[in-house]
Amino acid sequence: MEGEKCMEHAQTIFKRYEVKYLLDEVQYKRMREALADHMEMDRYGQSRIYNIYFDTPDFHLIRESLDKPVYKEKLRLRSYGMDKNGGHVFVELKKKYDGIVYKRREEMEFEEAVEYLYDGKKPSGDSQILREIDWFLKYHKHMEPKMYIAYDRIALAAKDDSGLRITFDDNLRWRNTRLDLQDEGGGNLIIEKGYYLMEVKTPEALPVWMADILDALKLYPVSFSKYGRAYKEMREAAAGGTVI
Repeated sequence: MEGEKCMEHAQTIFKRYEVKYLLDEVQYKRMREALADHMEMDRYGQSRIYNIYFDTPDFHLIRESLDKPVYKEKLRLRSYGMDKNGGHVFVELKKKYDGIVYKRREEMEFEEAVEYLYDGKKPSGDSQILREIDWFLKYHKHMEPKMYIAYDRIALAAKDDSGLRITFDDNLRWRNTRLDLQDEGGGNLIIEKGYYLMEVKTPEALPVWMADILDALKLYPVSFSKYGRAYKEMREAAAGGTVI
């Protein structure tokens, strides 16, 4: 994988294929057993991930993404666990073109990230990634926080250093109010309890052993966007007169 920087060796540039699968409890347990000889917990291991997705006032980015274009992009503020005193967070610019995911992220202090994305105050540092995010914000005018999405994640990395990563997310929930990473309470489930969203992330073709596991367990890719699913549920709730 390309691009690493010094702040706790956090990777800042990603280029990879990402394929998603929806597993029930039985499939999840069988998958974990099948992966035991090949994969181990990565540096984040088991964590709770909090995200604030940014969009235009009329949700242009997610509406366009749901049309499944060849190219799509999103901007989010992410934390792996939430330090009540702030701590470090990531400002992430994620793009997908022709099936390949490109992600750029800048790590910064929580307060500085909030001032940058919510208030438009330039951060103290400078980097190529920040310049890309600046350009994105300038191009997509009036970007604002639009959706809170959180979930519990188990993250695995291949023991052979091939770059293969697999994550399992459950307890996925969303809300479009109280758009603050530090406000953990509440939210609506994106998928029902007892199901896991598995994401297989690899810089190249899947290793044969992984393809064999997927085939043996009869698992097939699904099209699934957390933000997209949350947006659809928000629209359905609004149509039904439900206050979220």
